[in-house]
Amino acid sequence: MTPDPPPSFPDPPDACRPAVVLLSGGLDSATTLAIAREEGFRCHGLVIDYGQRHRFELEAAARVAEHLGAAELRTVAVDLRAIGGSALTAEIDVPKDEPDAPVAGGIPITYVPARNLVFLSLAAGYAETLGSTEVFTGVNAVDYSGYPDCRRPFIDAVETAATLATAAGTGGAPLRIRTPLIDMSKAEIIATGCRLGVDYGLTHSCYDPDERGGACGRCESCRLRRGGFADAGVPDPTQYAPAAPGARP
Repeated sequence: MTPDPPPSFPDPPDACRPAVVLLSGGLDSATTLAIAREEGFRCHGLVIDYGQRHRFELEAAARVAEHLGAAELRTVAVDLRAIGGSALTAEIDVPKDEPDAPVAGGIPITYVPARNLVFLSLAAGYAETLGSTEVFTGVNAVDYSGYPDCRRPFIDAVETAATLATAAGTGGAPLRIRTPLIDMSKAEIIATGCRLGVDYGLTHSCYDPDERGGACGRCESCRLRRGGFADAGVPDPTQYAPAAPGARP
């Protein structure tokens, strides 16, 4: 299977329903944006600069937003390095070459405390300013790293809390947090994106890239990504660091 040609979504008219789409620069959020566009939403991308060490994903998010025709891309800075506790925000080594059962060993050190809670709260506020009741996020409860904030009970609870906490919600316009990928495998996500023309070569997933953005090929995120492409029968477009497993000569 190969990706379809790049999507030719029409420019969304002003009358189109607005939606906020959380973008990380990874393949999950890129696919989520493509799904939201296919459903006819005028998509406002929201990127959170939370002090992540793998900052190449911020550049990837901008590429994805342009490629898939987001109406706007907004970046909000919230420095989660101040609380630490994660290999993605603190000087803690990113685990490499670990067994393929992260949940069995507990929540991994790449979990960022309260990250999705913060992200969805900001997205809810942004949606309210746009007159929107729709927030899309690419959380996934199948091929994920054991993060507690990727599960459906968490999403349902935040949706309820956001409705109670916003003027729009109390006025009768409850917020909907859309999670189109939550029950998909990584291969299913990639197959969906290929159908919608997503160029996964624009995305970035690695937790520990080299100084040029080359993927390490050994962290949990790289291994889930590589396995997804293999299972979907799609060539892996990832740019790996020269020393990474599977790097092209």
